[in-house]
Amino acid sequence: MTPNTVVPAFAPLRWARTLLRSLGPGIITGAADDDPSGIATYSVAGAQLGTKLLWTALITWPLMTAVQIMCARIGKVTGQGLAENLKQRFPRWLLLVFVIALLAANTINIAADLAGMADAAAMLSGIKPLWFVVAFALLISWATVRLQYHQIANVLKWLVLVLFAYLVTAFVVGADWGQVLRDTLIPSMPRSREEWATLVAILGTTISPYLFFWQTSEEVEEEKSAGQSTLAQRRGATSKELGLRNIDVGIGVFFSNMVMFFIILTTAITLNRHGITNIQTSRQAAEALRPFAGNFAATLFTLGIVGVGFLAIPTLAGSSAYAFAETLGWRQGLNKKLGQARWFYGVILVSTGVGVGLDFIGINPVKALYWAAVINGLLAPFLLVAILIVAADKKLMQGQPSSRLGWTVVAVTTLAMFVAGVAMFVV
Repeated sequence: MTPNTVVPAFAPLRWARTLLRSLGPGIITGAADDDPSGIATYSVAGAQLGTKLLWTALITWPLMTAVQIMCARIGKVTGQGLAENLKQRFPRWLLLVFVIALLAANTINIAADLAGMADAAAMLSGIKPLWFVVAFALLISWATVRLQYHQIANVLKWLVLVLFAYLVTAFVVGADWGQVLRDTLIPSMPRSREEWATLVAILGTTISPYLFFWQTSEEVEEEKSAGQSTLAQRRGATSKELGLRNIDVGIGVFFSNMVMFFIILTTAITLNRHGITNIQTSRQAAEALRPFAGNFAATLFTLGIVGVGFLAIPTLAGSSAYAFAETLGWRQGLNKKLGQARWFYGVILVSTGVGVGLDFIGINPVKALYWAAVINGLLAPFLLVAILIVAADKKLMQGQPSSRLGWTVVAVTTLAMFVAGVAMFVV
């Protein structure tokens, strides 16, 4: 057998290895989207409305995919983060409004995520939740500051596996799959202000502003880790690189929306079916599952909240730090040591610290998570308008602007989020 006949046999294997090595920012972003905020919002949707909003998991899949691919393309082609690109098209004061709103929403999310994680851990251990709030915050802060980007990325990739808990839980509980299929394929539009608010919250926690900044910045971090330390080296991308990144994002978003689907389904066929529609804490959601789904399902649900919090909080704090650093010209990056990027890491530590403080004054985790998602749902469309302008700018995008199809889908997403936000107030 000649060498020429051996290569094709191993070509699929080489392609698979290349794909696995390229998986990273998209997978992490997709999984981080199912943070405790997302879990709480989807639980509220399932408990209050049953399976009526299952169709949102199907609809938001292509919409979120298009948005995250656009953000990934901006980072990959320009070699800069999202805020750095926005700064070149918009006044600095307007960008500061965006990043301050992002920091506020992310800090509330961090507080609620820590509270949700602590409440879940307390349920499993019997130890007071506030001890876990401090312990989790210290552990996450230490890891974010001390570890290099590639180490953090590898840990976050493995944490993605905890989300399988929600798929398993749904099958353990059992469902009327005929009804599930109907509610998935035939949209049931909201009829009251509360239902519209739930829809806005789902859109806000699924297509969330912090993910736009994180996705773009992590594309830059990936290139820096590959040795492309200067902006000139990072500018531009080959069609193969963009294609692999699209696959990475597509897989991450598909997985994220599948988990969203099963969380809504699990709470719908247990809590809503038995008249439990008012969920106040993540612990209450897990404990309410126990009589109808058993200890195994309730424990899986709880473990998922703890595990995904470790994935989401660095993403939340990191996206705020990237946004501020790029806007104000600070040195930044998870590949730098604390002494090299003090202000960048300062935002991460202060945001996490304020989140801990909010927990000590007794915020309600699920309400905070839910309304943070609503705020994100109202903020996101304005930010998407700015992203659309950058993605269509041939000069900024090094002659590689977003495709017409991608731009159109993101424009439709933006319009849909504006409509849902207005409907929440006028219906």
